Parts: sequence; structure tokens; C-alpha cells
Amino acid sequence: MKLIIINGPNLNLVGIREKDIYGEKNFTAYLAELLMRFEHTDLEYFQSNIEGEIINKLQQAGFDCDGIILNAGGYSHTSVAIADAVRAIPVPVVEVHISNIFGREDYRKVSLLAPACKGIISGFGLDSYRLAIESFLK
Repeated sequence: MKLIIINGPNLNLVGIREKDIYGEKNFTAYLAELLMRFEHTDLEYFQSNIEGEIINKLQQAGFDCDGIILNAGGYSHTSVAIADAVRAIPVPVVEVHISNIFGREDYRKVSLLAPACKGIISGFGLDSYRLAIESFLK
């Protein structure tokens, strides 16, 4: 199975920024754990702080893999364009959030992406990514 994790803005700073919300482990270290844990899965990774690059990657991967794990960061709450890109591709997308977006500021409680996605996993820290991968493997 071929899966890709696509991370959006500021997720390159996980482990550095707001550790009380996002934890102390950086994503690169966590990704290494995922690659070892799911060694029989073709798991790719992409991160960008730029909305258009995320859309380009969704369009490319959406015809080239079996599933996408998407943490669009703040774009989850603002980007009609990313939601439209998810709708335009044939592979399932699972939306992921490290924090519980429903327990945070009001503007974070609405995801424009969720209606276009297969499901959403929120609030389990970095393990939200593991849960999303497992959802594709079951």
C-alpha cells in the first residue's frame, strides 16, 4: 500500500513551537518511527507552508497512491481551494490534527476539509498520524 502524509504550514516546527499543544517530539523523529513501524507500507512525506504547493501535491499524489493523510494546519479552517482539491482526486483522504481542534479557539472548530475527507482524527498528538495509517491498513 502506498500512502503519503502531507503536512501544511508550521508543522515543520512541531517539537519547537507551542510544546504544550503540539508536544516536544519533532515530526522528523516521529516520521522515522512511523517508517519503522509500517516498514511494509510505502510511506512518503511532504510538507509545505504554501497553499498552492499543498494543492499541487494533492493533485499529483491523488492519482498515484492508495491514500493520503492530510494535516493542512491552519488551512483546514480557511482553504476552500484545498477542500476542492481533495474532492477532485479519487483516493481517500484522512484529515489529521495533532491537537483537539474542537477544544480550542472557535475558529479552529470548523474544518472546511472534513466534509471532503473519508474521516478526521484529532487530538491524539502525533499518534493521530499512526491512527490514520492504521485506518487505511484495516
